[in-house]
Amino acid sequence: MAMISYSTIVVALLASFMICSVSANFQRDVEITWGDGRGQITNNGDLLTLSLDKASGSGFQSKNEYLFGKIDMQIKLVAGNSAGTVTAYYLKSPGSTWDEIDFEFLGNLSGDPYTLHTNVFTQGKGDREQQFKLWFDPTSDFHTYSILWNPQRIIFSPMRMYSSLWNAEEWATRGGLVKTDWSKAPFTASYRGFNEEACVVINGQSSCPNVSGQGSTGSWLSQELDSTGQEQMRWVQNNYMIYNYCTDAKRFPQGLPRECLAA
Repeated sequence: MAMISYSTIVVALLASFMICSVSANFQRDVEITWGDGRGQITNNGDLLTLSLDKASGSGFQSKNEYLFGKIDMQIKLVAGNSAGTVTAYYLKSPGSTWDEIDFEFLGNLSGDPYTLHTNVFTQGKGDREQQFKLWFDPTSDFHTYSILWNPQRIIFSPMRMYSSLWNAEEWATRGGLVKTDWSKAPFTASYRGFNEEACVVINGQSSCPNVSGQGSTGSWLSQELDSTGQEQMRWVQNNYMIYNYCTDAKRFPQGLPRECLAA
């Protein structure tokens, strides 16, 4: 494992409608891990839903473990008054010194935008939060969210894909000022179009024997943000970023993290 810079990970904030069919099957590719029946796979494995009520939320994880890869998921978030709810979509390695790449969608009152909270952990240490107000309605239809990580500038332990829907009314919406309205429960998030282009780890061995190479393993293995992607990311940061750990000097009185100084 290695220390990382947030900017070296291609975390794609894609808001595109999926127009092509996909071959993913939730019955084959994931397992519902908690929720006592609140997570459901339907439509012959094409659709997965997670629900949250006052008793519990729910969650699932990928059956595969990945060393590097590009993971796509189409998600339709909780509609209406979703204050206090968190829909998490992330990759995480096991253990007390874990690696993790986070998307956390923080619900809000009807008509107010969701907040996207992102973070990166390495060796169990995070403190790399950024937050954005979404510039589109993530509840009106499915949108594709992609996480891409490769060996060009960063090394991770093998990770699984996870997602969950849970209650965090003590902090999620306006720092906990707005609580969950349980009269609106159950809250439901829907998933489809799970796609993995990845180095799958089986019995400790990666399916990509030469991760430094290109070719048949896919362009994602050496992909970086091109000039167009960098321009789009700057547009998002300039117009919709509401928190950036690299500008929070009060949080780091001993000095900003080194990746912020190098950015």
